[in-house]
Amino acid sequence: MSNKRIAILPGDGIGPEIMAATLRVVEAIGFQGDWVYFDAGLAALEKGLPPMPKETIEGVREIGVALKGPTTTPSGTGHVSANVALRKALDLFANVRPAKTIPGVAGPYSNKEIDLIIVRENTEGLYSGFEYQPHPDVAQAIKVITRPNCKRLFQYTFDMARRQGRKRVTLVHKANIMKLTDGMMLEEFYKEAANWSEFQVDDVIVDNCCMQLVTRPEKFDVLVTENLYGDIVSDLAAGLVGGLGLAPGANIGATCAVFEAVH
Repeated sequence: MSNKRIAILPGDGIGPEIMAATLRVVEAIGFQGDWVYFDAGLAALEKGLPPMPKETIEGVREIGVALKGPTTTPSGTGHVSANVALRKALDLFANVRPAKTIPGVAGPYSNKEIDLIIVRENTEGLYSGFEYQPHPDVAQAIKVITRPNCKRLFQYTFDMARRQGRKRVTLVHKANIMKLTDGMMLEEFYKEAANWSEFQVDDVIVDNCCMQLVTRPEKFDVLVTENLYGDIVSDLAAGLVGGLGLAPGANIGATCAVFEAVH
């Protein structure tokens, strides 16, 4: 197999350790890559750089594919998320997180056949980063949903589901409360679904989805959802099959892809 350049972002904490182990596994299966290392997260901050430096973003953009370790984001105060910065800068609009029962991994659901894929919109929603404080006692956040992003997310999801041989696609939403934002996603989902007649399609309220993931996880196939819901639901799904340490994630854009550990 010919060498291919791969951007490597080792990450924080245990990140460099698991990255080294991952690269040994990749090389053991015969893939010969040219690993190109970039700073991100705490390693960048220690050099006086932002958590996701411009040089790292441009390097990943040029190479086109990256393998990334976990990065740290403090709660409440401190630096912004390196993950969010990278996803927005490279327009990595789809976050794909499989959750599949792994033979030999013990857990409360190891006797069930769980095999689902969660596709999370990766650049909008409440994670758009539009927060402000108009008064010392008031903080506000803006949730952004746009039709073009909904359309490309759903197009990608159905196309991926077809390539993976899946049968059912479910939209996870809260349109009963968020009538304009989630209502737009619901509308665009069924518009796009009309172009993919081979699939069973349905939708579920996000809180109901979480309950059913706990009680009947095997009923789901492909779930597609908004940014915040996807963040929470995909972690829940990871817990069903052994935990975040066993959960992979892919951030997909039109010209770049970043693969990472979810934890």
